[in-house]
Amino acid sequence: MEQVKDTLRAAVRIGYDGRVHKIFRGPQAEERFANEVKVLRHLEKAGCTFVPRLLEADPAQLKIVTTNCGNRVDHLDGERMSEIYAELEPFGVRHDDAEMRNVTYRQSDGRFCLIDFEFATILPGFEQTDDTPAPQ
Repeated sequence: MEQVKDTLRAAVRIGYDGRVHKIFRGPQAEERFANEVKVLRHLEKAGCTFVPRLLEADPAQLKIVTTNCGNRVDHLDGERMSEIYAELEPFGVRHDDAEMRNVTYRQSDGRFCLIDFEFATILPGFEQTDDTPAPQ
């Protein structure tokens, strides 16, 4: 596995199969894990195609496995970055960490994507009450 990020808050690795493995740690790790799982499930149900799809969630290890949304972006003008983050709102989500480090580029379809939803908010009126079981 290739290590992509190793900080006090998370370790992220990409497996040889392309899947992204993220382990939460540090302050409020449980809450950040639960929020990212909740938001990714919400976005999948809403049909959002420019975010990772949650494949596995392990609350005992505070680990998620997602699909890969491409490579990190090094340069993007502020206006375009704001537009990309604004695209989440019709799906009922505000990212709340709108930084360049959370934008990726998926070469297969030429699409900018967004990652890292541990601080995201599901907007009022979009909350889902359906408690669908977690993907395994």
